[in-house]
This record gives sequence, structure tokens and C-alpha cells, in this order.
Amino acid sequence: MTDSPRFDPTAIVRAASETLSVRRVFGEAYERDGALVIPVAKVMGGTGSGGGVGAHRPQREATTPTPQDPGSEGEGGGGGFGIRVRPVGVYIVDERGTHWRPALDMNRVILGGQVVGAIAVSVIGAVYALRVLRRR
Repeated sequence: MTDSPRFDPTAIVRAASETLSVRRVFGEAYERDGALVIPVAKVMGGTGSGGGVGAHRPQREATTPTPQDPGSEGEGGGGGFGIRVRPVGVYIVDERGTHWRPALDMNRVILGGQVVGAIAVSVIGAVYALRVLRRR
């Protein structure tokens, strides 16, 4: 075995837990024009890791070791994490109380408009086809 650094899966979990935070992504709450603004986001994530240790095996015949048949001990490990963050809106706290201001996701608005448009075109096409068939 070599003296290479050992794989530490807890390091991945620590890094993911530090990243999976609204404050980390959007920053701390702040004050503006006498009002406290608190960002809100939907944060989702996951981690995964694994490791392995191989035992010594005699080589087949007198061939050069291959990655599939190394003929010696080994160990390995790896891991990672992924996150998805979506802004939801902000809470505004001022002298009038607490107010919610949702974030407007233009991609969803555009996609919704396209879906409604596609359904409208399909319905109009079907109605037109039925009228043409009834006239025959």
C-alpha cells in the first residue's frame, strides 16, 4: 500500500451540510429602508460516498498486471454531493408587520404560457377537424 491520504467520507458530509443553507447561498438577512429583509429559498441536496479494500491475489501466469487483475492490495474511495437551490421569496418585517413577497420565476411563467398555448392550438385544431368531417 502507498502512503497516500486516506479517503474521509465525513469531509463530504461536512461540506454538503455547510453548503445546504439559505444563508450560504443567498446571504444573511439585511436591513433596507428601515425594514428587515429575510431571503427564503427551497434547498434540496444529497450526498453519497463509498470505499473499498482489495486483497492480495496471485497473478495468472506471467502476465503484466491489469486494472481488472492488479495482483496486489489496494484501497479506494470516493464520494460527492449535489444541491438544487431555488429562490422562493422574501419576508419583509417593517413597522406595519411581516409581509411575504414571492419570487417570480420567469422560466415557469414562460413554460406555463407555452403549455396553455399548445393546448389551445390542439383544441382549435380538433374542433376544426371535426367540423370538416361533419360537412362531408
